[in-house]
Amino acid sequence: MPSKKNQTPAAPAPAAEEPAGPPPPDPVPPVQVLYCAVCSFPVEYCEFGSSLTRCKEWLKENHEELYERYYSEDALTSKVGTLSLEAQAKLEKDTAKKEAKAEAKADAALKKKLASQVTIKRIERNKRKHVTSIHGLEAFGVDLKKAAKQFSSKFATGSSVTKNLQGQDEIVVQGDVSDEIVEMIEAGAGVLKGIPADNVEVVEEKKKKGGD
Repeated sequence: MPSKKNQTPAAPAPAAEEPAGPPPPDPVPPVQVLYCAVCSFPVEYCEFGSSLTRCKEWLKENHEELYERYYSEDALTSKVGTLSLEAQAKLEKDTAKKEAKAEAKADAALKKKLASQVTIKRIERNKRKHVTSIHGLEAFGVDLKKAAKQFSSKFATGSSVTKNLQGQDEIVVQGDVSDEIVEMIEAGAGVLKGIPADNVEVVEEKKKKGGD
């Protein structure tokens, strides 16, 4: 019987070659989407907004080739070609009415904003202690919690959103910082942007004396 020590192990059988698969597909480039600067929709969907006329004007001025693709006579004829004349007239009338309503709403919001007032009140707690309250910032789109946090960081003091006696939200900052807050508003610091200086008033509320 031959010795096992002298036996040479058999070489492993070569692995069978797998058939080559199809080549991987070419990568698909990302779709480039152009958003309208007026309504913020993709330009092909401006018609579903409420400012189509201004959208078309912006598109024609800035991207004339896309304007021709979507709003040229041929494009419009192709789009509404299946509609009756009556349906086309109704569509144009509805679009004009929607735009007029949106513009009226925007004008009303602007007038309300310009008529709004920010009141900064310096309130005396005692002879040595004051707090500053700020009311009306929300009318100008200011997030009160973010503004309170900004005041707290700026003045290294307590600042919080509370309800005043009328049940309206206001910010109360510890300390007399009324002048500094006016300067921040005039400079448009942080979240305090878009507030006209003429719409800001500073008032002082002294502690009532006993017996008054």
